[in-house]
Amino acid sequence: MRMRNLWTKAGVLGSVSMAFGSMFWSHKKTEPTQTDSGSAPACTEPPFPYELKLVQVLFRHGARTPLKSIPDVMEAQWVPNLLEPPAHTQINYVVTDLEGGPRPSSPVEDSYRANILTGGTYPGQLTTVGMQQLYELGERLRKRYIQATAFLNPTFSPTEVYVRSTNIVRTIESAKCLVAGLFHQSQSDMVPILTTEAESEILYPNYHGCRLLKLLSGHRWAASSTLPDIAADLRSIKSALGIAAHQRVDFILIRDDMVARETHGLPCPPVLDSWRNTVEQRAVEMIYHIYEPSKRENLQLCVGPLLHTLMDNIEDKLQDTTSEPNRKLFLYSAHDTTLIPCLMALGIFDMRWPPYAADITLELHQHRQTKEAFVKVSYIGQDQLIPGCNGVYCPLQEFKQALSNYSLTSELYESLCNHTEGVADP
Repeated sequence: MRMRNLWTKAGVLGSVSMAFGSMFWSHKKTEPTQTDSGSAPACTEPPFPYELKLVQVLFRHGARTPLKSIPDVMEAQWVPNLLEPPAHTQINYVVTDLEGGPRPSSPVEDSYRANILTGGTYPGQLTTVGMQQLYELGERLRKRYIQATAFLNPTFSPTEVYVRSTNIVRTIESAKCLVAGLFHQSQSDMVPILTTEAESEILYPNYHGCRLLKLLSGHRWAASSTLPDIAADLRSIKSALGIAAHQRVDFILIRDDMVARETHGLPCPPVLDSWRNTVEQRAVEMIYHIYEPSKRENLQLCVGPLLHTLMDNIEDKLQDTTSEPNRKLFLYSAHDTTLIPCLMALGIFDMRWPPYAADITLELHQHRQTKEAFVKVSYIGQDQLIPGCNGVYCPLQEFKQALSNYSLTSELYESLCNHTEGVADP
């Protein structure tokens, strides 16, 4: 019983905001730097001297059922036919652990399935809309890397493409749908989707796998609702919605349910119309407080091992030390709580919640003559200028320096996570 409560609590801490996002969101484009051949927009080939060597895509799952409904308000009907998979998203795939063995158990997923939403579905499940969103992300990648550049083979091959997901059904299904869109269901082999057990997951801030992170950040989830402006607005919106004072509600939960309803055309309480912008703003302010990017250690523990993995993939490709020399694409299916701290660490978080199916894409380019390496980062298809880089095509050493404050080896991460002596809640 104690273990079940622990995982239920971990679900609240580690995944309460794993999948919040909005289709009704716009992103300001960062202008790319000028080159001899003009500007370098996100969807064209780099200037002639550069060769694309490797692509890594870290993406959020698609639209889903809410993690929890707003209490005491008009409930939406989350019926099973909202989760029907479109035929064009079907592929042959298998879910394994990182070594190719059986898929590990998923206590986070188990915690979702302990509850049923009004209408008969489980919380946190990928919907038909979400499946289509990931299929369309796959098609966008197809246009760039298969049709425009012939960088990838048009048929999926596991030696060329690596797929990893958090061990949660919605991210696994999202990965499947992206692959279906990228290769139009053409595959030479079974698509392996790799996962790991919850304790060692690096694709989201791992509160139950890192004791120090839980100590430093866990209490900030509750504290974020008590910040003066947020607390005042929360009291007002609870009163306007008729939510009882004893109910535990915050702006992240309200936003999650609100955006899920809007995305699927389900009715929201009419009073939310006038509160929508405030809900968006306060939810982002809460998550900013939780991740506390001004404190290096917090972001290190949130995404340090993931950033180190992305850099390792780049180094392995350049030094030809990878066990899969033909590998060109890494796909990582994750959550908003993955993308937000990554954007913060990269210095490009714009105080907007990442929408469903948002992606951060890292491209590795190499100068054909000098062999100098460059990294280009895009977010939702728009090139980004990383602070510390002198251009959108960022020299590798500058990029490594930009990430050096936050990247952590697995050994250092484990050492820090276990070093809780003398650390008190701030």
